[in-house]
Amino acid sequence: MTGFGLASADHENVKFAVEIKSLNSKFLELNLKLPRAFSDKELLLRNICSKEIERGKVNVSINIERSEENLKGATINAALLSKYYKQLEEININLGANSNNLLQAVLNFPDVISYTDEDVDEKDWEILNQTFNKALDSFNQFRITEGQVLKADLELRIKNILQFFSEIEVLEPLRIPLIKNRLLLFLEENAGKINVDQNRLEQELIYYIDKLDITEEKIRLRSHCDYFIETLKNKDANGKKLGFISQEIGREINTMGAKANDAQMQQLVVGMKEELEKIKEQLLNVL
Repeated sequence: MTGFGLASADHENVKFAVEIKSLNSKFLELNLKLPRAFSDKELLLRNICSKEIERGKVNVSINIERSEENLKGATINAALLSKYYKQLEEININLGANSNNLLQAVLNFPDVISYTDEDVDEKDWEILNQTFNKALDSFNQFRITEGQVLKADLELRIKNILQFFSEIEVLEPLRIPLIKNRLLLFLEENAGKINVDQNRLEQELIYYIDKLDITEEKIRLRSHCDYFIETLKNKDANGKKLGFISQEIGREINTMGAKANDAQMQQLVVGMKEELEKIKEQLLNVL
């Protein structure tokens, strides 16, 4: 959700500039700065940003620079200032007070300085609106370019998870005989071969080995990975949805690790977890 867009335009010695920047955020946090003359357009601009940007910590800065001949700015009422100053000076003399900062004090009196609002017309708004839309297009193009990079990275991470998964599929059927032999050896060493009820032993082995079966986890993991890639290709904003799918992927990976009972398989599970963590970090950048 990081992005940047900038656009400017010149019209009759007036320069319009719009800058849009965003960082990651779960929600839309919009900070909009625009000239007072266009304050009546704030709600309209906020609605456009809410629709087009959706999520992110966004700063929109709109500036207008006028040439010196077009500047109006502040006006000092010289007659009123002089009147206030003479009155204060007379009071100071009578009181014997310090009169060093009289002018500074008078400048803060009501109506001594007045500010003239900039005159804007429909043409000014039209130019500003066009500039704003150009900046927004630039901002969205920045996001699209970044999104393509993110998409390629996420696809790679899923591909890596599936590669680890394919290695687990090779190891998974080999571990059952090893587990069975290990249990039989343990019983023979501790209870003696004669004292073992073979029928009961077979029942217990079947029950125990069934608890280590990861067939369902393998099916669900592959399905979740496929669904992740399918959702990633969708043009709609699916960042939250991808986050939910990644949680399901993590759940299956964790269960496989708990059931592995094999050092090589657990190492592969750790590799899958590392890739999944990188996916979760990158999803913070996805709408």
